[in-house]
Amino acid sequence: MRAMLSQPMAGKTDEEIVNTREKAIEYLRDRGYEVVNTLFTDEWYSKDKMEEREVVQIPLCFLAKSLENMSLCHAVYFCKGWENARGCHIEHDAAVAYGLDIIYEE
Repeated sequence: MRAMLSQPMAGKTDEEIVNTREKAIEYLRDRGYEVVNTLFTDEWYSKDKMEEREVVQIPLCFLAKSLENMSLCHAVYFCKGWENARGCHIEHDAAVAYGLDIIYEE
């Protein structure tokens, strides 16, 4: 079974993001999930490449890729604070609408 993370990132340091991800990934793996990547750091998603592709709404581009990766999953793990993040809210709505298992960070 596969799961992805839905994690708020605005206002977080890189260290906070990584620490939260590592904790969530460990939680999911301990429960038998394979974790699908939703932290897009490859060159295709760099600021320069986004500009080359004339991406206007960069957060929406990341959300679109995240929703694509959700199609590979059985579950979504929502990190604390998801309810205050616009993209996480949309991911939550999609997960509910399409019947994925939903796991909330304790």
